[in-house]
Amino acid sequence: MSDELPQCEVSPPTGSSESSPAPSRRGFIATSTVLGGAVVAGGVIGGPSLLGPEEASAADALPSSRVSLTVNGTRRTVTVDNRTSLLDLLREHFGLTGSKKGCNAGACGACTVLVDGRRVNSCLTLAVRLEGVEVTTIEGLADGDQLHPLQQAFIDEDAFQCGYCTPGQILSGVGCIQEGHTGSPEEIREWMSGNICRCGCYVKIVRAVHSTAGRK
Repeated sequence: MSDELPQCEVSPPTGSSESSPAPSRRGFIATSTVLGGAVVAGGVIGGPSLLGPEEASAADALPSSRVSLTVNGTRRTVTVDNRTSLLDLLREHFGLTGSKKGCNAGACGACTVLVDGRRVNSCLTLAVRLEGVEVTTIEGLADGDQLHPLQQAFIDEDAFQCGYCTPGQILSGVGCIQEGHTGSPEEIREWMSGNICRCGCYVKIVRAVHSTAGRK
């Protein structure tokens, strides 16, 4: 007598058609994410869009604005996405890559520029809010081949190593001098504390700012 169980065939219920195997968990999640449909037991039912063609087109369009500002003495007018930061405007639209993108959260100071003579973190500043202002970046400090005094002081004091933070440090230092916060090395350290140097050149940076302020 055979130990094997008898084989039997079960026909599908009348009126039903053969369907594909149930989707895997990975496929189920991917499908529901892409289609954005209603998830139901056994699969995904894609629902029709609730937006008409005109509404969908408007939803896809990114809001933009026209802004005119002066950058390093040159008047520039551009239409940009309203979410564009001053840093991305300078780097991506104007090709001024001296201002560096470090943390992109206003914590490191690598993107520091001057707006109407005041220090700002350009990564946190919306470009569309700068109508009519004057922006100075590291590219605009030198007068032709004549370096700005603080740029020269950074060289004389060997105030940089990798150099990534240097543009922001110099712009912040210029602002610090213009603001009059250079009475002592301690005051300079306090007012330059928003600029981080991973290489640890702080002593030489403070010395460069102090010596430049003393020549004014």
